[in-house]
Formats: sequence, C-alpha cells, structure tokens
Amino acid sequence: MHAIRHHSFGTADVLHLEQLPDLDPAPGQLRIAVEAAGAHLLDTSIRAGESFGAGPAPELPAVPGREVAGTVDRVGVGVEESWLGRRVVAHLGFAGGGYADQAVVDETRAYPLPDHLDAATGVAAIGTGRTAAAILDLSGITADDVVAVTSAAGGLGTLLLQGVRNAGARAVGVAGGADKVAIAAGHGADPALDRRTPGWADGVPGPLTLVLDGVGGEVGQVLYDRLAPGGRLVRFGWASGTQNAYDDPQRRVVDVLGPPIMSRLAEFERAALDAAADGSRVPYVGSVFPLADAAAAHRALEAGATTGKVVLLVERSSR
Repeated sequence: MHAIRHHSFGTADVLHLEQLPDLDPAPGQLRIAVEAAGAHLLDTSIRAGESFGAGPAPELPAVPGREVAGTVDRVGVGVEESWLGRRVVAHLGFAGGGYADQAVVDETRAYPLPDHLDAATGVAAIGTGRTAAAILDLSGITADDVVAVTSAAGGLGTLLLQGVRNAGARAVGVAGGADKVAIAAGHGADPALDRRTPGWADGVPGPLTLVLDGVGGEVGQVLYDRLAPGGRLVRFGWASGTQNAYDDPQRRVVDVLGPPIMSRLAEFERAALDAAADGSRVPYVGSVFPLADAAAAHRALEAGATTGKVVLLVERSSR
C-alpha cells in the first residue's frame, strides 16, 4: 500500500508518500480500497504538533486523516462477505490512517455509499457533514432568525448556509476574497460579505439573532457585537487563533464541539449522509489534490487558500 506518513512533527515538509505493508483487517473489520480521503485544518495542527483536538497526540510515525471512501476489498473474521465490492464511507476516529490507498475500520463504523454520490462527496459528508448536522441541530434555528456564518465558503460554512436556508431563516455569509464571497452567495448567503474589504461590517444586516462561528478573532467579535439581546453565538472553533472572551449575559455563547456531540456522532453521520443523498444539504468539494500532494493540501489549508471541503484523491496508478 501507499500512504502519507510523518516521522516527526513539523511543517508540511514532514509529509512523505511511502510504501508500506498491506493492511489486514482484524476480526470485525473491513478493509477499504480508498478512493478519497478528507483533509482538515486540524490535520495541519496535529502534523505540526501544536494541537490535537479532542484526541491524543498520534504515535509517530503516523498516517494522518480520519475520513475515507472507497470499495471494500477484504473482510475480517466474523464479517459478512456481502460487504465485498460495496462502496462505503467511514470516519476512522482518532486512530487516523486516512491518507492512504488502504484503510481498515470496524464494520459498525462503515456506511454504504449511495450510487449517485461520488467518493469525495461521501468523505465530505461523513466528517464535515456530521459536524454541520450537529451545529444545526444544537443551534435551534427558526424561520425568524437572521444568521451570520463565518468562513462561509469553506466545507463547513457552505453546509451551514444550506441548513440555515432550509430552516427558512436569512443567511448572512462572511468570507475572505471575491471568489469566496461568490461561493457563499451561491450557497444561499444574502448578503455575502468580504471581510477583507474595509467597512465590510457595515453591510451586516441587523440585528442578528444567531452567529455560527468557527473563526473567532476580529470577525467573531464584530458579529457578536451585532447580536440582538437574546441572541446567541454558537462557537465551534477559532481558526483565527484568537478565542474571544464574551461576557454579555444577554447574548449567550454556546460551545458545541466535544461533549455536546460526542455521544451522538453516529446519529449526525447518518443525518449528514441522508441529507447529501436526498440533495437537501450537499457538501461542496472545492479543493482537490492527489494523495501524493498531501503536503501541498496542508500548505493551502494553512494559507487559507482553499474553498469548500479539501479532499485527497487516490490515483489508480498508486494503488
């Protein structure tokens, strides 16, 4: 098999494509011939040794990645052979191992991939999609809400915009750059605002009743300040590097990652896949790289140069 590994923590230059022994599924497991793997900004922090999210630091050498889609080509003891040849998608959890052309996962963690969904869309749904499903569920959006979404052209932001519009609420998108503003507008943001433009905050319709924020910093603060009394900010990260301290009891902050969703992950995965399959909330895959170029994908993520979900595709010649 071929996989991207890093033997130390550091810059994207530590990522290398290596040839490793083929994987053998343990009892109760499936082996997937991977077609697509998801890449996250969190992956870059883990690779750098700076932050590991809710999980432990990986043992080195490590194969990054937690989301894969492909075809089952081997099953372990106790697994029905009817899985063989089926297209599936799976979240690998803290174990990682997704940046490879083979992956193993417990049978209970694999989901059949509908025929009309490609592998990249499935990967976006199983990870970023489940996060979006959780945020939307815990936000309690109603048709009366005016909702601001940060990083609105990203994989998560575009799904949240769709969810806001599905609820009948008004969606306000904030993104960086004209191309990203256009993507946000195409996914339902009205208006879509360019945070790089001086005076962008003047275009925020007010008052807001809800902010869905994974950025923090100046953008998060500006939007929080435009919340009406009784409004709320739902926080799921601070990609800017600054976790703001909000202290107005009339505008509460709800942190949704971690314990609020961990016990419901399977529920949110199913909801995300169902929404992608029926077309009600379809992931936008905007940045695609060959598996061998995982380092380039990480550099683009760190530079804020990606749009939509970032996906690594496995070339047939590398399998």
